Amino acid sequence: MTTDPTTDSPDVPTPDDVLALGAEAVAELQAATDLDALDAVRQTWMGKKGRLSLVKRSLGKMDPETRKAVGQAVNTVNADFGRTESARRTTLELERDRVVLAAEAIDITLPPRVPTRGSLHPLRQTLDAILDVFVGLGYEIVTGPEVESDWFNFDALNTQMDHPARTLQDTIYVHGLTEAPKRDDGTTGMLLRTQTSPMQIRTMLDNDPPVYVAIPGRVYRQDTPDATHVPVFHQIEGLAVDTDLSLSDLYGTLMAFARALVGEDVKLRFRPHYFPFTEPSAELDAWVPDGQGGGKWMELLGSGMVHPNVLRAGGYDPEEVQGFAFGIGIERTAMVRYGVPDLRLFADNDVRLLSSF
Repeated sequence: MTTDPTTDSPDVPTPDDVLALGAEAVAELQAATDLDALDAVRQTWMGKKGRLSLVKRSLGKMDPETRKAVGQAVNTVNADFGRTESARRTTLELERDRVVLAAEAIDITLPPRVPTRGSLHPLRQTLDAILDVFVGLGYEIVTGPEVESDWFNFDALNTQMDHPARTLQDTIYVHGLTEAPKRDDGTTGMLLRTQTSPMQIRTMLDNDPPVYVAIPGRVYRQDTPDATHVPVFHQIEGLAVDTDLSLSDLYGTLMAFARALVGEDVKLRFRPHYFPFTEPSAELDAWVPDGQGGGKWMELLGSGMVHPNVLRAGGYDPEEVQGFAFGIGIERTAMVRYGVPDLRLFADNDVRLLSSF
């Protein structure tokens, strides 16, 4: 080698000198670890004062024969440099993109944020559980209207005109649904049913005995809200009419129901009572603990043997068939089942309470 191409020396490089420089330049390109290093190598060799650029400028000082030989070497080096740089740049760009994509990647395999699923209201759960018990005992589920005539709600159920339940202070009467004149007690004859019992009469009028039905529904009374009373609540009416039914069949049915629903250990008692549509009649009470070692008895349901007058109103002969009936309060059963001390809590829509079910 007869020249230093990094200076403006007048010495003339040989073709071998140029090829040696090209090999060195290619080696540095291949050793570049990132795009910035690659750009620095290009500037070192091909920049305005780059080592190969100086060789190109020296061609003008050579005689024609030498210029031809050195020029061919320069062209070879330029081609090698360009191919090597392009290939290395592509490799480094792909590596850069891989790193960036990895850093900015979103894991689309993560599960979505699914809203918490709700659950049935505790009253709905209790209603379904009660119906399951009676379906298991062979009862059919039927429903009826909430706006009822007082004949179905009172007269056919052996409740006389002077009964206190028929006053405006105890029953919610409806205006505008009938053209019939007011009765002697000042009512219209149409009301929001006070119990699901009217479906006893409707069922008997539509079906021949034997009849075993459970009748769920909403009922209305002008009660002042307290821990065990609200003006709108839910009942399940039960009616069984067949030959040779007795009070022991009623007691056995209700004991099986209560224990299946609230547990075998629940304390129960039957207490004599009066209902105009049953005779004899009894209420079933359950012991509700207060959590402090005490508690109280709470009525779960009223029941009794169907009164002969009610059987006649339904088109049955009381000399040929007997029956028993019962009305279960859903809210009170839920209170015993879940240990809730105040049935008004079921209507408060407090998520803290409802989410516990």
